[in-house]
Amino acid sequence: MLEQARQLLQSHFGYSSFRSGQELAIEQVMKGRNTICVMPTGGGKSICYQIPALLLPGMTVVISPLISLMKDQVDALIEAGISAAYVNSSLSARDVHDTIEAAKQGAYKLLYIAPERLESYTFIEDLKEIPIPLIAVDEAHCVSQWGHDFRPSYRHIQRLAEVLPGQPAVLALTATATPRVRRDICQLLSIDEAHTVMTGFERSNLSFSVIQGQDRLAFIKEYLQKNQKEAGIIYAATRKAVDQLYEKLTKWGIPAARYHAGMSDDERMREQDRFLADEALVMVATNAFGMGIDKSNIRYVIHYQLPKNMESYYQEAGRAGRDGLDSECTLLYSPQDVQTQRFLIDQSLEAGRIPGELQKLQLMVDYCHTESCLQSYIVHYFGEEPLEPCGRCSNCTDARDSVDVTKEAQMVLSCVVRMGQRYGKTMVAQVLTGSKNKKIMEFGFHTLSTYGILQEQSVKEVSGFIDFLISQELLGVEHGKFPTIFVTSQGKEVLLGRQEVERKEAVKTKQLASDDPLFEELRGLRKRLAERVGVPPFVIFSDQTLKDMCIKLPQSEEEFLAVSGVGASKLEKYGEPFMAAVSAFCEKHPEREKASGVSRNVRGTRKRDSHLDTYELYKQQLSIEEIAKERGITSSTVENHLLRCMEEGMEVALSGWIPEPYWPLIDQAIQEAGREKLKPIKELLPEEVTYGMIKAFLTRSLKEKISE
Repeated sequence: MLEQARQLLQSHFGYSSFRSGQELAIEQVMKGRNTICVMPTGGGKSICYQIPALLLPGMTVVISPLISLMKDQVDALIEAGISAAYVNSSLSARDVHDTIEAAKQGAYKLLYIAPERLESYTFIEDLKEIPIPLIAVDEAHCVSQWGHDFRPSYRHIQRLAEVLPGQPAVLALTATATPRVRRDICQLLSIDEAHTVMTGFERSNLSFSVIQGQDRLAFIKEYLQKNQKEAGIIYAATRKAVDQLYEKLTKWGIPAARYHAGMSDDERMREQDRFLADEALVMVATNAFGMGIDKSNIRYVIHYQLPKNMESYYQEAGRAGRDGLDSECTLLYSPQDVQTQRFLIDQSLEAGRIPGELQKLQLMVDYCHTESCLQSYIVHYFGEEPLEPCGRCSNCTDARDSVDVTKEAQMVLSCVVRMGQRYGKTMVAQVLTGSKNKKIMEFGFHTLSTYGILQEQSVKEVSGFIDFLISQELLGVEHGKFPTIFVTSQGKEVLLGRQEVERKEAVKTKQLASDDPLFEELRGLRKRLAERVGVPPFVIFSDQTLKDMCIKLPQSEEEFLAVSGVGASKLEKYGEPFMAAVSAFCEKHPEREKASGVSRNVRGTRKRDSHLDTYELYKQQLSIEEIAKERGITSSTVENHLLRCMEEGMEVALSGWIPEPYWPLIDQAIQEAGREKLKPIKELLPEEVTYGMIKAFLTRSLKEKISE
C-alpha cells in the first residue's frame, strides 16, 4: 500500500519521497483509524488526505473553513490530474445541485465543503448517497473553544461521521494547536490520542526576527523597495492601520492589495485574486486574511503590529515559505500595540474568556522581549521541549554585544516594590522618569526615593525596559481590568544583588534579493501560462520547482520529471514551454552548467544549501565536533543539518553520530518516557547524549516502523 502511495506521490505531485510524518498519517488513515495530524504550516498536511483519497474507493470529504482555500486546492488538484470540486456560498444553487449530482455519479475523488453546510439536513441526506471512506478536517483547531479561531459549525463534524454509512475515518489536521486544544480535538472527534501524528512545530526554512524602537514605516518602505520582485504579506491589527498602510504603499509606487472585514465580499475577493495572481506582490491585511491560503511563493511576512496570541502569529507567519525555500518572518513591535490588542479583546469576547486571552497576549509580549532563540520559544509554547538554538533567528544570528543592566533593573524593581506592586507599567515608568502627572502627585509617588532616577530616559524607553524585565520573568503581570506588575522570586534575587541582568543592543534585519536571470525568465513564463489557464502562478509550479529547474536545467522529458514538484500531468501540460525556455537560456549562456547538490537561495545567489555542505563533511567521516570546527558553526547546528538530511532521504548512519553504547540506553529511555517530549527522555540519559542524538534516534526508529 505504501509503495502505491509513493508512486501516486511521484506521478501526481512530482515528489520522490514523503516528508516527515506523512507516511505514518497515511498508514493510519488507510487502516481506518481516526487520526489527528499536527504539522507546521507548509509541512504538507494536505498530502495526508489527498493520497488516501486516491487509494480509497469512493469520495473523500474535506471540511475547510475558507472559500479561498477550497478554490486554490481544487485548482491545484485538477492541474495535477485529480478530479475534485467544492461546495460553498460562492456557488449558485444550480451549481451546488449539479456538483452534488456529479458527486453521486462518482465524478470526484475529493469534495471540499464549508463547515456551515453540515447544518443543512438536505445536504447531509445527499452525502448519505455517496460512498465516503474518509472525512478530512482541515484547520481542526476550529473545533475547540480553546482554539484561536473557534467555529461553532465545526461541532457538527462528529455527527456527520456517525450518520454516514460505512463509518468513515476522521483525519483532523492542524498546525497551531496547544496540548489543551489537541486533547479537545481528540475528545470532540472521537480520536484516540495514541493515534496522534506530530512532526514538531519547527519551521527550519523560516528565520524569525523581532525589531523594536525603529520607525516602522521607514523600515517597510526600505524593505519593500529592496524586494520588489518578491511576494509578501504585511499584517496589521486594525482596518484603519491596513487602509493607511495600503495608501502609503500605493503612494510609494509599490503594487499592493488590501484585505479586511470592512470591505465588501466582492472587493475582498478581487484583491485576493490580484495577490494570488502576482499582480499585487504585497498584501496588506488584518487577520481576516489568510487562513488556508495556499500561495506557496510568499517570501516574507511582516507583522506591522503585535498579534493577539502565538497561535495567530505562527499561523500567519507560517504563510511564508510554504514551498520550503528560505523566507523571513519579521515582527515590528511597539508597546502601544499591547493596548490596541487589549481593546480588541475586550470588545470581541465574552467576559469569561478575557483573562485567558490576556494571558496569551502577555506571552506574545514576552516573545518580543526574550533574548533566547525565537524558534525555540515558539515550539515550547505549543508544548514541545525547547530546541537547541535554531541558528537562524535574529537572536541566534546577531553579533550584538550584551550590556550589563543590573543597576537599571534594580532601580525598576525597587520602584515597583515601593509603589506597593499594585500599578501598571506606564505608571511605574512615569514615576521612574519623574513625571509630574496629576495622579502621581496625588498618590505621593513624587516623594519616593525612586522618583525620577531614570529621568534621562523617556517613558516609552522605560516602558520598553519593563517589558524586557517581564520577558526575563523578573517582573510578573497580574491581569485584571487594569493589569499590574509585581516582582517575581527571580526578580528578588536581582534586587538582593545575587543575580546579574544583561541586555543586548538593537536587532539588525536581513534583506532579500534575487538576481538569477533564468529564475526571472521562468517566473515570467509561469505568470503568462497562469493567465492563459486562469489559475494563480504557484498552481503551475512553486518557486522551489522553478529554482530546481535552474539547478538541473532539464532539456528532456526524463530530466524534467526529475525536477522536484513535476509529475506526469505537469510534464504533459507544461513541460514543452519550460524545457524550451531552459534550452534557449543555455544557448545564450553556455557558461551555465548543471550543478549537483547546488541550490539558489532567496537571494538568488548560487550557493550550496548549508545542510548539504555539512553532509559532504559528514560523508568524509568527520565527527560532529570536527564538522562544527571546520564550518565555524555550533555542534547543535551540525546536528540540525544532519536531521534535515535524514528527513530528505539522505543516508545518515547513527553509528557515525551516536556512540553505539548509548543506543540501548536511548531506546530504554524512550520506552520509559514516551516519544511525545524530549526533555523526559533526556533526563534519563547521560549528559553526553544531546537532544540532537535523541531526535536522530527517534527519526530513524520512525522510518523503520513505517517500512515494516
